[in-house]
Amino acid sequence: MATTKKYTVTLPEKLAEQIRAQVGPGAFSRYVTEAIQRKHEQEQLTEFVDRWESEYGPVPDDAMAHAEQELRELHRRHAERQNPPAPTAQAS
Repeated sequence: MATTKKYTVTLPEKLAEQIRAQVGPGAFSRYVTEAIQRKHEQEQLTEFVDRWESEYGPVPDDAMAHAEQELRELHRRHAERQNPPAPTAQAS
């Protein structure tokens, strides 16, 4: 298990209460932790892309379009897993 430590952070009250209502009081810390982790990963990815482009130049438009299409497909499949279609009745 990862070691944890308590920190004090200041959040807009309305946002914090909306999240607490959505996830419940027991999951609030996990929600905030996951949000911070995603933000950190995005920043690391941005730094990597910036270094890559400074060495090799910008990503070609066709490669970017392909990557965006793959991302849309991943989002679609994820949504399907989160909300599977209702079973259909079969005629007997």
